[in-house]
Amino acid sequence: MGAVIGSVGAPLITAVATGLQVPLEAAQWTLTITLFTGAIAGPVLGRLGSGPHRRTAILVTLALVAIGGALTALPLPFAALVIGRGLQGLGVAVVALLMSVARAHLPAERSASTIAALSVASTVGIGVGYPVISLVDQLAGLRAAYALGFALSAAAFAIAWRVLPREAPGERPRIDVLGAVLLGVGTLGVLLVIAEPGLWVDARIGAGILVAAFATLAVWVVVELRTTAPLVDLRLLGQGPVVRANVAVLIAGVGMYLLFSLLTRYVQTPAGAGYGFGLPGVAAGAALVPFSLFGFVAGKVQPGLVARFAERWAFAISAIAVVIAAVVFASATGSLVVVLIAMALLGFGVGGVSAVMPRLVLVGVPPAETASVLSINQIVRSVGFSIGSALAGLLLAAATPAGALLPTSGGYIAAALWAVPPLVVSVLVVAGRRRATC
Repeated sequence: MGAVIGSVGAPLITAVATGLQVPLEAAQWTLTITLFTGAIAGPVLGRLGSGPHRRTAILVTLALVAIGGALTALPLPFAALVIGRGLQGLGVAVVALLMSVARAHLPAERSASTIAALSVASTVGIGVGYPVISLVDQLAGLRAAYALGFALSAAAFAIAWRVLPREAPGERPRIDVLGAVLLGVGTLGVLLVIAEPGLWVDARIGAGILVAAFATLAVWVVVELRTTAPLVDLRLLGQGPVVRANVAVLIAGVGMYLLFSLLTRYVQTPAGAGYGFGLPGVAAGAALVPFSLFGFVAGKVQPGLVARFAERWAFAISAIAVVIAAVVFASATGSLVVVLIAMALLGFGVGGVSAVMPRLVLVGVPPAETASVLSINQIVRSVGFSIGSALAGLLLAAATPAGALLPTSGGYIAAALWAVPPLVVSVLVVAGRRRATC
C-alpha cells in the first residue's frame, strides 16, 4: 500500500495540472509532499513504535492515510488534494513500525526475511502501482485513480486491525517534541532545496534555506545529546556499523535513483528527438514491471546470498547489478529490449540493496530502538533518492543545447555513467565494516 501510494502521484502530475487547471510546478507537489511528510513523520512514529502503543500508532496512522485518500478521491479543490497527498505520505513512514513488529513478534529466521520483504516492497513496489494507476486514470479519470489509492488504504487498515498483535503493557514512550520539530524543519529544508530546483534560480534563496536547514539540524544534534529521552538515540546511530550503513544507503541511493530517473524519462522521450521510444503513460508504466519483478526476485534470493557470502558481499552484488545496468543502457540506447534489460538489472540491484540494508543498519541495535533507527535510515534513503533525481535533471539540463527542449542522446549516456562512481563508493563503505572489526 505504501509503495502504491508513493507512486500514485508520479503518473498523475500532468492529469492534475490539466484537470484542475493549476501550473505543472504546483501539480508536482502532489508527489513531493508525500516524500516530505513521510520523512518528517518517520522518527516520531519510530519512537511511538518502541513502546506498548505500537499497534495503536500503526492503526491511527493508516486511518489518517485513508482519510487522505478520501480527500484525493473526492471532487474537492486543489488544496484539499495536496493535504490528502500529505496525509498519504504517512503510509511511507509506517514501514519502519511494521519492520519493528516483525522483529519483535516473529522468530529470528522469519523476522529477517519479513523485514527484507517489507523493505523491498516499499522501494520497488512502485513498478506495480505506476502502470495500474496510469491505466485507471486513462480509463476512468483522475479521481478514480486516486480512489484506487483510497481503497488500498482502507484495505491496509482492515488487514492491520485484523492481524497486528497487541503489545505487552509497559511504560508509555516520551516524545521529544522539540527534537521532532527541529528534525522535521531541518529535514524539510534539505529535501526542499533538493526537490525544488526552482529555488536555485536565485542562488541566495537556495543557499539560505540550505544553511538554515543545516543550522537547525546542528541544534537538533545538541538537543538530542542533552535530553534524557531523545527522539533518536544519536549515540546508537554513531556506532560504526550503523554509520556505515546509513552512509552507504545515502550514496547508493544517489546512483540508483539517478539511473531510475534517466530510464523512466528516456522511454517516454518522443521519437522525433532522434532517440527514445515515445511510450505513453500506461506503456511507460508497464516498462517498470521488469524493475519491480526483478526487485522482488532480489528480495527472495538475498537471504541466501547473505547466508553464503555475508551482508557486505550481498550488498556489493546488488550494487554491481546497478553498475551493469548503467553500462548496458549506455551501450545500446537504441534498443527497447536492451533498455528493459537495464531496467530489470536496476530493479534487481535496488531490491537487493533494500533487502540487505535493514540487516546492515540493525547490527548491535536493541529491539526497542528498531523502528527509530530504521526511520532515520528511511530519511537518509529519501535524501539519497532526492539527490539522485535532482542530479539526473541537472545532468540532462547541462546536455540540452541552447534553444532545444530535449537533451542529446549522448547526454543520457554520460548521465547514466555518472551513476557508477557513487555505487562503487557505497560498496567500499560497506566493505570497510570488515576491516573495522578485524
